Amino acid sequence: MDGFSQMQNPHEAEQNVLLERIIRNVDKCNEAMVEMNQCLRDFLESAAAVGTAAQLFENYGEITERYMTTTKMMPKPQ
Repeated sequence: MDGFSQMQNPHEAEQNVLLERIIRNVDKCNEAMVEMNQCLRDFLESAAAVGTAAQLFENYGEITERYMTTTKMMPKPQ
């Protein structure tokens, strides 16, 4: 074997350290994204519940108004 094939890359150790840092940072970023996705899911579930409650109140108001108009309990506008 010649001496050239036995030579190591002089930057290999530094590149390995940088790669390890990159991998660690990507792992942390991935964990943060998973946590953010869970927070978004929780928020969307809450928003859906608020939307449902709002729809119930709107329907209740419409039904009450219709009932009061039908039974003549609704005061006449002046």
